Amino acid sequence: MEMDARLTFSSREVLQRMDFDTMSAAELAEAKKAIAQLRLPLPVIKTRRFRVHRSGVRIDLRKTLRETLREGGDIIPLVRAAPRELHPPLVVLCDISGSMNPYSRMFLHFLHAITNDRDRVSVFVFGTRLTNITRQLRHRDVDVAMSRVADAIKDWSGGTRIGASLREFNFKWARRVLGQNACVLLVSDGLDREAGEGLGEEMERLAKSCHRLIWLNPLLRYDKFEARPAGVRAMLPHVDLFLPVHNLKSLVDLAHTLNKGNQERSTWK
Repeated sequence: MEMDARLTFSSREVLQRMDFDTMSAAELAEAKKAIAQLRLPLPVIKTRRFRVHRSGVRIDLRKTLRETLREGGDIIPLVRAAPRELHPPLVVLCDISGSMNPYSRMFLHFLHAITNDRDRVSVFVFGTRLTNITRQLRHRDVDVAMSRVADAIKDWSGGTRIGASLREFNFKWARRVLGQNACVLLVSDGLDREAGEGLGEEMERLAKSCHRLIWLNPLLRYDKFEARPAGVRAMLPHVDLFLPVHNLKSLVDLAHTLNKGNQERSTWK
């Protein structure tokens, strides 16, 4: 990640490690500029579809016959094919309740950069209800996108019904957006006003529907964090990675972790 050239090295370091919740308006503006340059790498996967490729190990018979007829049948040019490669779908479920407000607002800027950098990205937010904001985030202008997101969300900074929101996603959206090794980012502090009722079952269903389930929690910024809330205890057994998301460095670290293909299970179980 490249920071604004006007910032000194020490000020860049301070800004990267500063908690979003403690930033001034000027610091938030600088952080948003840095976030706009971030990218989230995911390894490509081979699909069942094939494409023409010189070094492909498979012969495309249909295209070979077509080329043979074009040459009059005297020459048989072998047309080779290789599996088509695609980035796996990325699905984000972001908590926008009151306790998540300073972090979810900054993370949405991060999601705007990701959504406009690659395809197959789906973004949902939830507080007391689930809202699909994928279409709103696709506008190239970040200010226009955030304005449209704000108009679409009716439960910003309210309570949290994580279990109910995941239930709606699992039954209404999972089959549409999860598949082909989809990676799910769940952004939440795990503080559920319904004390985790039904949350474990919905987390299990979500984990079984995707290739990787990564939980990003701003509470992990505390060294003495303990999984005491019922919602947190219900969610943890079903995640592949449990990572902090509270400053620029945590977003950079997330990108590096995914890039390395770290397959370790969470130790917070």
